[in-house]
Amino acid sequence: MNDSPDNNEENVRSRKNRKTFGQWLFFIFILVFFLLAGRLIIIAVSKNVSNVNLSSQAQKLYTQSRTLKAKRGTIYDANGQPIAEDTSTYSLYAVLDKNQRGVDNKPLYVKDKEKTATVLAKYLPMSKKNFLKILSPKHTHPFQVEFGSAGQNISSLTMAKIQKAKLPGINFVQQQARLYPNGVFASNLVGLATSKSDKKTGNTNLVGQMGIESAFDSLLKGENGYRDARYDVYGYKLPGQTQKERPAKNGDDIYTTIDSHIQNLLESEMSSVQSQVHAAGMNAVLMDAKTGKIVAASQRPTFNSSTLKGINNAWTNSLVQDTFEPGSTMKIFTLSSSIDSGHYRGNALYESGRYSVDGKIVPDWNQAGWGYITYNKGFALSSNVAMAHLEQQMGAKTWKEYIKKFKFLQSTNSGLKGEMSGSMQFNYPIEQADTSFGQGIDVTAIQMMQALTAVSNNGTMMKPYFISKIVDPETKKVVKKYKPTVVGHPIKASTAKQVRKHMQDVVYKSYGIGADYKMKGYRVAAKTGTAQVSNGAGGYASGDDSYLYSVAGMVPANNPRYVMYITMKQPKLTGTKTATQLIAQIFKPVMNRVLQSENEKADTTKTVPNVTYQDTATAKKMMTEKGFTPTVVGNGNLISKQSLKEGTKAEENQRVILLTNGTPKMPRIIGWPKKDVEALCDLVGLKLDATGTGYADSQSIAFSQAIGDNKTLRVNFE
Repeated sequence: MNDSPDNNEENVRSRKNRKTFGQWLFFIFILVFFLLAGRLIIIAVSKNVSNVNLSSQAQKLYTQSRTLKAKRGTIYDANGQPIAEDTSTYSLYAVLDKNQRGVDNKPLYVKDKEKTATVLAKYLPMSKKNFLKILSPKHTHPFQVEFGSAGQNISSLTMAKIQKAKLPGINFVQQQARLYPNGVFASNLVGLATSKSDKKTGNTNLVGQMGIESAFDSLLKGENGYRDARYDVYGYKLPGQTQKERPAKNGDDIYTTIDSHIQNLLESEMSSVQSQVHAAGMNAVLMDAKTGKIVAASQRPTFNSSTLKGINNAWTNSLVQDTFEPGSTMKIFTLSSSIDSGHYRGNALYESGRYSVDGKIVPDWNQAGWGYITYNKGFALSSNVAMAHLEQQMGAKTWKEYIKKFKFLQSTNSGLKGEMSGSMQFNYPIEQADTSFGQGIDVTAIQMMQALTAVSNNGTMMKPYFISKIVDPETKKVVKKYKPTVVGHPIKASTAKQVRKHMQDVVYKSYGIGADYKMKGYRVAAKTGTAQVSNGAGGYASGDDSYLYSVAGMVPANNPRYVMYITMKQPKLTGTKTATQLIAQIFKPVMNRVLQSENEKADTTKTVPNVTYQDTATAKKMMTEKGFTPTVVGNGNLISKQSLKEGTKAEENQRVILLTNGTPKMPRIIGWPKKDVEALCDLVGLKLDATGTGYADSQSIAFSQAIGDNKTLRVNFE
């Protein structure tokens, strides 16, 4: 049966439509192809898509910028020994995700939690139970965990011990840190630098928080550099690609005027007195009488820079940030002003005990008085009434001019942050009289030191300073040198000499109240002080423990080399010793040692004595008396070997290691120079495995561990 004509026509039309559609589809495909090809050609030539440069984006995608960390500058003592320097600490974290595996399917997560907790508890300050608790979270499945403060600030030595256990999943992150090898050592003056994160860059840098570390932060911190290089998707550097680099500029080194040997002695004596009286505050400063150079400075409360113990109570640098009423040490300047202005009549008599000024009473500390006495004797007895008379004779205007000449009530421009200027109540006659004996006027310790130089330096007043130079660590060129600076001539040389004579009367006259400051072999000029402490409400605290005791001393009196100023605020006196006796326990040994050092500077080399077969205590004493620093190794009672042979010429304060006949135990060598560590190894028969140069910042044999079981000492020097 044949198809009808209508069906044939329909088939023809259908075929024609399919042909037309196919042709249009072909033409559309060709058009799209050419459009895409054209677009690709444009992109290939221009390298831009929607105003975005593809070449630039690709370069950014495969370019990594790495920060090159600047080394923070080192702070040195006067002898070139580091007292603050860069080191590294580590933070610990543990990976718990069981999907983390390495080569050969090796687990990169904590596999044995029991063993891991046991090892970590052995070396870090947290119990095994708490480590297990952190490693075994109950309701979450974290990728990794951290351990709070117990897992932070880990030394390289501790890290090495943990790594030795080969615990999978335990990892460390290195952090820049600051090493203070001396612990409690002018801590508030030197200051503190801690790690802080930069929110913009994400980098962690050391930032000065107080003292020199803060005041000179911009010089110490240096400037980080960077390195830009291109890497493939696997992290390998692409060959033939140039890299952009700006090297880091390390921070400048700062050399202080602090003498470590004197500073350590001062810290020891301060701690000894503080342990007896638990004073609310103490301050002691030793300064070169001619130049203003600060040789040692300490305060209480203070803190251990290595462990930060005590930091919460010691953020204030009391040298410049604490103001106080100085009390009777201010009489040095009242007497100076009276003599210099031509008003002083030392042999004239006045009635001691009580004196009325504008209807208000000025009392002596001995309110019964000593009858009619001379002004010379009144100064030696620390009579308030005598000083009030001198102020009245000069007149308030003249006295105020001298206060300004001595530069009280203004900053010394020490360079330390937060320095106070002080204040004074001087509107009424009684207030003006009060300032003559150190009440109603607030000063800082550094202002007192500056003013005292006018008396010690024959009228020429010197600015106190504690930095000797700043040095570029790369070129070793001196960036800035600090020299003695004259800041005024408040009194004549003849006046200063007379004042020092009267200060000697305080110590040597039978009626003087400063006999505790006598020193064998040296003539001392001193003035003691006792001041009531403000109660913070416009009045004064009451009770036996409500005073600030002080002394200002110069030695030798006729031509002073050193000035020392000590304050002790609100000590809890037990009655066994007076405040003067306690302060003298700091003053005399420190002053005696610095004067001996001054006398010995002409010849800094010493001859090593023979102490073998001597008992340990005697050997240590002999070495110390000869000017060396003995380090005893072992617990025996006799010395069997010494690191420097008898008759050897060596620099003063050179370390001499003494080996006893007992079991040799490892000393703490952190901070030792490499030559001393080498001498130790030679003495005890250890092989030294050293990395780096400079000073030891780790030791593989722990402090006090027996040396006999070890053959090699591994030390990193930085």
